[in-house]
Amino acid sequence: MSFATDIKDEIARVQVGDMQEMVSELAGFMPMCGRIHFLGNQKYCLSFTTENAATSRRIFSFLKALYHDHITVEVRKSQQLKKRNVYHILLKDYDLSRVFLDDIKFLKNENVFMPNYKIDPYLVRRDSLKRAFLRGAFLGSGTLSNPSKTYHMEFITSQSLFAQSIRSLLSTVHLKANIAKRKEEYIVYLKEAEMISDLLSLMGSNQGVLAFEDVRVMKDMRNQVNRLVNCETANLSKTINAALGQIQDIKFIEERIGLDKLPDSLEEIAEIRLSNPSSSLKELGEKMHPPVGKSGVSHRLKKIQSIANKLRGENK
Repeated sequence: MSFATDIKDEIARVQVGDMQEMVSELAGFMPMCGRIHFLGNQKYCLSFTTENAATSRRIFSFLKALYHDHITVEVRKSQQLKKRNVYHILLKDYDLSRVFLDDIKFLKNENVFMPNYKIDPYLVRRDSLKRAFLRGAFLGSGTLSNPSKTYHMEFITSQSLFAQSIRSLLSTVHLKANIAKRKEEYIVYLKEAEMISDLLSLMGSNQGVLAFEDVRVMKDMRNQVNRLVNCETANLSKTINAALGQIQDIKFIEERIGLDKLPDSLEEIAEIRLSNPSSSLKELGEKMHPPVGKSGVSHRLKKIQSIANKLRGENK
């Protein structure tokens, strides 16, 4: 199973505190995976569609607890290549459907042709209801990338107003989300690892948070190690290139005028460098008599470089 499926399975088993939390969660489901079916004579029924078995059981149990009768589940095979099960939870009774839509404040002036995609404040009036609503919206049509690849969590809806409402609701719990349009859909997404972890915790995915943070820590450590290795490699490369340049200068001076023509301090460091091509400046200084610090060694080698450059100029 995918990381997102594991997360959804856990969230779909979160216990609710009261009936109102069920209503708020179902209100989150409705714009994401719910549908109104018109029966004629101004009557209609409702359905919810999902590929997640745990989510389908949750929707069914909530509807059953709240509205008792006329709740059924149909299982069909997806038309896609993998032929997954698709679960359709049906609320077939018109009167119960009307009561449900009224409970979740989904219609404007009871007009079935005017769905209300703006979240009613009553449904999210306390923190537990906000959590319930977000659970429903995520289970209904949300997804989460595997954190080992990228940090990305999103809610997918066909309604611009609902996308804006979800973003506003997230902001009330101190989570900053963005909205992007992808073909005919609106994507409310979070890309910061800490915010994704906070949202998982908010929705009740405790095991998911642990798994997410475990991957996040390992990923951060791996990145830190890579940065250190790259830094060390860059420093080593710089040291080697500098040493090669110094050796070239010394050999050029040796061939041109001889090292014995250099001042004693420069002759000494030149010979030590030729004998120790891979040593650091600190190590070169320790081999001198008396020992010299890094800055002293660097100063002498720069003088050698200057002499070599002057000789090259004379040679042109």
